[in-house]
Amino acid sequence: MAKGNTASANRRTDIVSAAIEIFAEIGYYRATTAQVAERASISQPYVYRFFTKESLLVEALEVSWLRILEAFKRVIETSTSEQLEIGFIRAYEEIMNMHRNEILLQMQAQTIQETPIRDAMKKGMGQVKELVENAFQKAGIPDVEEKTSDFLARGMLCNVSMAMDMPGLMVKR
Repeated sequence: MAKGNTASANRRTDIVSAAIEIFAEIGYYRATTAQVAERASISQPYVYRFFTKESLLVEALEVSWLRILEAFKRVIETSTSEQLEIGFIRAYEEIMNMHRNEILLQMQAQTIQETPIRDAMKKGMGQVKELVENAFQKAGIPDVEEKTSDFLARGMLCNVSMAMDMPGLMVKR
């Protein structure tokens, strides 16, 4: 990759990281690209070189879903069938601890009606569901669809528990 392309890719990453923070802190509708630019220590026109506000949120969501997918794929590669679910739980807990703003961003995006944002959320959740369901199926876990649904529902409850700072909502397994 040429030096200029590397710098541009790095700036895109900086902008997306700043957007994740800003959107998670104050919400998509209240946030401005000027605030994102300030957080990324660049000019607002430079943000617009790469993104509209909506496309910035879509890319931020894609980053957050990709992080979950990659973590779960590592679990699948390194776990036995018996360790699979606990491996997924631990991987997700680590993401929640290390990348809290990405989870908050996903939670907020669930309520946004704009088509590209809804599509990004549907795609991400669908990919996670498919990955978990296939892993459970391959592991020989009975009632795969129900087990997958329960697993995803517990994940959503983990999100609410974290966002509201109410750890008592969760029952430890």
